[in-house]
Amino acid sequence: MFSSFASHGLLLALASASLYGLNIVYAGAASLAGVPGPALVVYRVLLMLVLISAASVVAKSRMKVAEGERGIVLVLGLSTAAVGLCYLSSVAFIPVTVAAVLFYAYPSLIVLASPLVEGTPLTARLLGVVALALLGVVMVVGPAFDHLDWRGLALALAAAAATATQFFAAARCRKTPIVAKVFWVHLIVLPTALAVGMLTDSLVSPRMLAFAPLAVAMTIGGYLLGFLLQVAALGRLSAATAGIAYCIEPVVSAVASTLVLAETLTPVQILGGSLVLCAIVTNIISERRPAAPLVPTD
Repeated sequence: MFSSFASHGLLLALASASLYGLNIVYAGAASLAGVPGPALVVYRVLLMLVLISAASVVAKSRMKVAEGERGIVLVLGLSTAAVGLCYLSSVAFIPVTVAAVLFYAYPSLIVLASPLVEGTPLTARLLGVVALALLGVVMVVGPAFDHLDWRGLALALAAAAATATQFFAAARCRKTPIVAKVFWVHLIVLPTALAVGMLTDSLVSPRMLAFAPLAVAMTIGGYLLGFLLQVAALGRLSAATAGIAYCIEPVVSAVASTLVLAETLTPVQILGGSLVLCAIVTNIISERRPAAPLVPTD
């Protein structure tokens, strides 16, 4: 039976993924207005640290990591930083669409690694759900795989591996309060974001943000709320279940791009989005009944 705790976690994950999906679309709109992505990353991390610090003062909450979870929080912070660093760097060598397809292989990595990391039984049904979701994501993004640079491929796959690590770490970090968790993770991310901005010469003055106020607000706000919901969701779900739920992110991005950036969806992309939704619904239903594992859990 799907517990209330888990179902709440799934709703949080879907909400977080949807906000992330909107986030990347408005980041594209901000970029068109002259506000580069790395600069947005730096400002959103700084804003997150300010808001979390203020919240801790108001709530009189201590920024203390729970006993025994310091190592997990460190891994969570480093993996979160690696996701942005590798993903942003990959698009310097390969098309964004190709990088996106490789990046969204992370739910498959999570499911395949779950028996080793979490002891989750690997079932034929779960493998089928992952395959369906991955096929849908590929159809939604629709890349053209030609003239690919191995460096971009390696970076995009590294970003996927870092995301899988992030999910596993967050799923194990259940004792540390969300406020403290978010603060320390972003304190680790900040130096990486600054380094990427300086290396790409894309750190701009805060005055530049005024060129696209709505896009900047939606990008930064979507990330802030999306990350908070992600941390809350991963404290309630297994990494495998959350990974499949996050396949909705590129679907939301594709739909939102038609409204914000005036892009069009092809029939193949619509079919791909439908497959992702079917995979998520199938996974929810499958949680209600046991299945014979393909990999022994003992």
